[in-house]
Amino acid sequence: MRNMKRKIRKLTDAQEAKIQAQIARDADTAEASTTALAKAKPFAEAFPDLMETIRRGRGRPAIANPRRQISLRLDGDVIEKFKSTGKGWQTRVNDALRKAAGI
Repeated sequence: MRNMKRKIRKLTDAQEAKIQAQIARDADTAEASTTALAKAKPFAEAFPDLMETIRRGRGRPAIANPRRQISLRLDGDVIEKFKSTGKGWQTRVNDALRKAAGI
């Protein structure tokens, strides 16, 4: 994507007046009154069922037994041996440790 600045032309007073007149004639663009704004509710409160269908949690779903990140020093040749087996090597290290611990 290029970083190009868009040139936005300035409207003349006549063009601005024409646009404002078109907005004023459009019944669907009426501005909300102070009374209407005072009665307004948040979307989630006004439409709770709809909100539940579109609500989305962040990140991955929680799991029952999540893994914890730690710092562990291992010999370089051990790490390279597991890494050479390809993607998922950390899971294989975990499996080898579980087996060695008798879990």
